[in-house]
Amino acid sequence: MFMDELTPVLKELTQYPVAFLGGFVSGLLRVKLTDDPVKSWLQEQGTSTNVTASTENTSSRNGGSSGPQSISID
Repeated sequence: MFMDELTPVLKELTQYPVAFLGGFVSGLLRVKLTDDPVKSWLQEQGTSTNVTASTENTSSRNGGSSGPQSISID
């Protein structure tokens, strides 16, 4: 059962080892693709940096506050 969950990960690792390990390390280091050094390098390589959701967009939609909000229930 545990191997069934790891099969897609191992398949990607064997097909594209450099890309997989690069993505894994960037995830561990929490590198954001929208930051300037990474974004400009990716644009030079011809890759698009479309990000569907970011924390900046969600906080601006919620009134600009990033802390807890109080609600009243009737």
